Amino acid sequence: MAKSPPLTSQTEDFPRWYQDVVAKAELAENGPVRGTMVIRPYGYAIWEAMQQEVDARIKAAGAQNAYFPMFIPMSYLEKESAHVEGFSPELAIVTHGGGKELEEPAVVRPTSETIINASFSKWVQSYRDLPLLINQWSNVVRWEMRPRVFLRTSEFLWQEGHTAHATQADAATYALRILTDVYQDFMVNVLAIPVLSGLKSPAESFPGAIRSLCCEAMMRDGKALQMATSHELGQNFSRMFDISYSDQDGKLVNVWQTSWGCSTRMVGGLIMAHGDDKGLVVPPKLAPTQVVIQIVRDGEGVTEAAEALKRNLTDDQIVGQIDVQKDDQRGTVEASKILIDNKTSVSFGRRSTDWEIKGIPIRVELGPRDVEEGVGILVRRDTSEKTPVPLQELPQKISATLQIQQQDMLAKASMRLEDHTSQTTTLEEATEQAQEGFARIPWKTLGVDGEASLAAKGVSVRCLLREDNTTPATLDEPNLIAVVGRAY
Repeated sequence: MAKSPPLTSQTEDFPRWYQDVVAKAELAENGPVRGTMVIRPYGYAIWEAMQQEVDARIKAAGAQNAYFPMFIPMSYLEKESAHVEGFSPELAIVTHGGGKELEEPAVVRPTSETIINASFSKWVQSYRDLPLLINQWSNVVRWEMRPRVFLRTSEFLWQEGHTAHATQADAATYALRILTDVYQDFMVNVLAIPVLSGLKSPAESFPGAIRSLCCEAMMRDGKALQMATSHELGQNFSRMFDISYSDQDGKLVNVWQTSWGCSTRMVGGLIMAHGDDKGLVVPPKLAPTQVVIQIVRDGEGVTEAAEALKRNLTDDQIVGQIDVQKDDQRGTVEASKILIDNKTSVSFGRRSTDWEIKGIPIRVELGPRDVEEGVGILVRRDTSEKTPVPLQELPQKISATLQIQQQDMLAKASMRLEDHTSQTTTLEEATEQAQEGFARIPWKTLGVDGEASLAAKGVSVRCLLREDNTTPATLDEPNLIAVVGRAY
């Protein structure tokens, strides 16, 4: 079998490198309708791993999963003027069904605030019904003019949370909790991607929100990617949809609301935050396959040694193995996350390259000579380091290496973020530094006019932070810092 051509170098053409990785790692491909994508099994396995981790955190925050229709009456969106105005250029609208023109056009779900709030208005009656915490895993459609697989597609997969609270303070607390306890925790501790968790400027806020919070990450080319958002909706939607409750004094009060979401865009972030010129690099905690035991060629005892290693890796007596679901140590590798590659009819080099492109955290090379000498060759994907390890020591060594690799990937990404973030004091400095990474500038120096000037040059305010990098509660806090950069 002919060897596939190498990937484009990141330094040569980063967008082309990205496309190469998506294709050659068999993550996804373009769908038949412009702007859509087909997610292939390996790409979907990565998305499923993300789903499981995020879903567990959402449920720990008290939300329950539900499902709502994907067709939304146009009149629902028109109830909130800022909301419909913000989404109108991206809407897909159904005007005919069953061979007839519909009495009212239906919008294919761009987001579900309106249709979920129609249900909330029936479900909320008393203060005893609050807080109401609902999450939905679904697809959404936002017609994209400049599509790029995972990053910007007309249809994508996501989760969207919607909540109702008795007070503004409760809603604000919950919106921040989702940002930090769900999104930030997942991105830092599982994706190994450091994020800036901050407040969106008014120009960058979600249509219909009174405040928008976000997690912003830096990609390897210095550009920003918005990884997740959490919004305080105030009472905008509860007034429009009459979502009110009887308080303890019998008075009718409109609820305060939040909405929040993350999407398959995180797969794109994973590729661009960790990938290198050999392909994808997947953090061990996320990897659908953590370990590939690769048989170099057939020989006496090789298959038996590979199968024994797999059994030993899943043995409950092993200490220190990384747990892909939690941050504690469980002592085993799930059998489903270990693969024996015995396809010796394909060249060893070709198979090794394929595993590298897919970003499998650890490969163990086993051949007749290795078995004879009682060793296996442990290969780390993130560093390409090869280490001969005695077979009886391999389970513990793999265990420890997966832990170290997870930590090292976060440390490396954190250093990149720090090294490519500059302190600036003027609009001109911020514009120049944003070409290489992030620039920090006092918000009072930048302001709304400065933000508009930056936007004309392809630079945007990614988020607003306090001086100590914590998330501000409002724009009224003093000494806010604007983080600006070029973005996907």
